[in-house]
Amino acid sequence: MAECGRKALSLLEAARSRYESLQISDDVFGESGDDSSDNPFYSTSGDSDSDNYIAEVGEEEHQPQHHHHHHHQKRGDKESGGAGGGNSGAGPPGTLSRSQAEDEGWTEALQDVTVPPYKETYGPAQKMSATATALDFFQLFVPDNCIHNMVTQTNMYAKKFQERFGSDEGWRPVTAQEMKAFLGFVTSTSVHRCESVLSIWSSGFFSNRSIALKMSQARFEKILKYFHIVAFRPSQGSNQGLYKIQPFLDSLQQSFSCTFRPSQTQVLHEPLIDEDPVFITTCTERELRKRKKRKFSLWVRQCTSTGFICQISVHLKEGQGTDGLATLKNKPQLHSLVAKQLCQNISGKNTIIFTGPSITSLSLFTEFSKQDIFCCGLLSTRKSDCTGLPQSMLVCGSTPAQRGQSRVMMKGTMSLISWYNKGHFRFLTNAYSPTKQGLIIKRKSGEIPCPLAVEAFAAHLSYICKYDDKYSKYFIFHKPNKTWQQVFWLSISIAINNAYILYKMSDAYTVKRYSRAQFGERLVRELLDLDDCSPTQ
Repeated sequence: MAECGRKALSLLEAARSRYESLQISDDVFGESGDDSSDNPFYSTSGDSDSDNYIAEVGEEEHQPQHHHHHHHQKRGDKESGGAGGGNSGAGPPGTLSRSQAEDEGWTEALQDVTVPPYKETYGPAQKMSATATALDFFQLFVPDNCIHNMVTQTNMYAKKFQERFGSDEGWRPVTAQEMKAFLGFVTSTSVHRCESVLSIWSSGFFSNRSIALKMSQARFEKILKYFHIVAFRPSQGSNQGLYKIQPFLDSLQQSFSCTFRPSQTQVLHEPLIDEDPVFITTCTERELRKRKKRKFSLWVRQCTSTGFICQISVHLKEGQGTDGLATLKNKPQLHSLVAKQLCQNISGKNTIIFTGPSITSLSLFTEFSKQDIFCCGLLSTRKSDCTGLPQSMLVCGSTPAQRGQSRVMMKGTMSLISWYNKGHFRFLTNAYSPTKQGLIIKRKSGEIPCPLAVEAFAAHLSYICKYDDKYSKYFIFHKPNKTWQQVFWLSISIAINNAYILYKMSDAYTVKRYSRAQFGERLVRELLDLDDCSPTQ
């Protein structure tokens, strides 16, 4: 017995050590709470409309089982003969019958897969001094020239607005210092969650005397009224709905790529950016209706070792401008386009990308593999494009599956895995060897055996879920009505979280060791140019 226990232990140690790097950064925010989900495949909010890796556990259980089996299989055979029997139309559209799958090269004979070593160093691209401030890190992404551009465009817009609608007595052109302070005031809503940025000047609970004195509320409201990044519609390409913010997104993208090199493993997903449930329950109906409709979706490519967001892709939902993408009504098509956008500058590096069901597809993964991008994705018979995959792997067998059991079929280096854990989970991958075993470590039910790909997906994804849970607490809370402004403040929030990650990985962190909340406070004070040196507790 002891022998068996020791073997299990060494398996466990091995599994843990494979994710050592994740454990180090597990506490990215210096305040690790409980992880919200015991199951890494569950999103933290089941009803959000994006597919935050919600596996439809048991989705198959609800499907009527066809009980007339014309093909009596040997009892011990785990293969579910889905293509035979009474459910001939069982597979999702585009899937292959047994004979087709065989012709296409799908086989149950497994071979080892090795991903070549990563061709990129990992970590911050430039060394920051030990005296670097929160503002220094933020300005890696939003440098002075970017702020000067906001000043110019805001002043141009104010002038044009007044030419058209009559002069505004109280207006004088905004300065760079005021623009920084303006950014600081709005950013302060990420540290002190308040319904409106204007409550800083109120006498209520959210008032913030220490910063309110820096600018009058009237002046702040004037800047808010005229604030612009692109004052005029550009003559060409002006049908693009996001023209008012595109240049800013482009420069942000540029700086994300220049300042940080992600680890080999990265994930493509839609982060949770809608409000926390606690806040929503305190909202009145009217407020809720006003805030509910987000007219854009935001996708990111995120480093799974640190949570650093390397690239963002924003899409307007239907009817918003003629973005071209909005016309793609079919979700998997849209999502594979998003995936290609997010991965356009990582070809040739042997990156491993984890994807959710709406992105996972054989054609996309095959296309990526030609660019030396390896993939591992969760597959859902409802949400994924299952074209070219063998039906027999996608429908449930008549034999009840055992927890931890898995079946695999391969085509070239691509494996299609069906793994059972209170429901069937399916994965498509060319990044992990189907012959290698892993473990899912559960606090309550011990370890469950699984193929290595499943273990890797679960480990990286549960880290990203934990990270997202923590970092979404620090999003700017000010919610403007205009879509381009919502996108702007959201991307500023992402830039601040990225700045904090760079801070944590720099020498400056060893000096002050700010938590994420303190870092946010410091940044606000430095943007407002309040010259005290200690973070307010």
